[in-house]
Amino acid sequence: MQAVIRSNAFVHSIAIAVSIFSICTVAAQSRRSIQLNEDGLAFAAKLIKERHFIADHKGAWTGHRPSADEENEFIRLHGFAAYAKWHLGIDNQFPERTKRRYKFPYGDFKDAHRCGLLAVKTRAHQYGYAEIENAATELERLVEQSKSGALAPRSTTWP
Repeated sequence: MQAVIRSNAFVHSIAIAVSIFSICTVAAQSRRSIQLNEDGLAFAAKLIKERHFIADHKGAWTGHRPSADEENEFIRLHGFAAYAKWHLGIDNQFPERTKRRYKFPYGDFKDAHRCGLLAVKTRAHQYGYAEIENAATELERLVEQSKSGALAPRSTTWP
């Protein structure tokens, strides 16, 4: 009887180990599939340099983040290429013309938001996306420089 109990315990231990390994493998694959969106980073830097940013505070992103309806309307009017520029991450697991592909939003389709960058930085750090976290940190630094007047004044030729 003890041999049967030990055998069952061993089988259960192996099943648990396989399950944990599978979950870790899926998480690692997901982590590798999300990369820095270079176009989004360049667009965010341009917005900030042209003073199209809101220097709000941590925690304000919940109220400032675009709703699903606002995202859909923006995509309808401007397309996925423009939508992509408002995100610092791209998940290569998903097709280009889907909302699920674009991660780490930082603005409201008019301005970059400091609170959005703070949210990106926190989430990227939490999930181990160092490149995205560093990009958000650099953009936040640009916001602070712009607030202090270290950057050139706002451009008068905004499209």
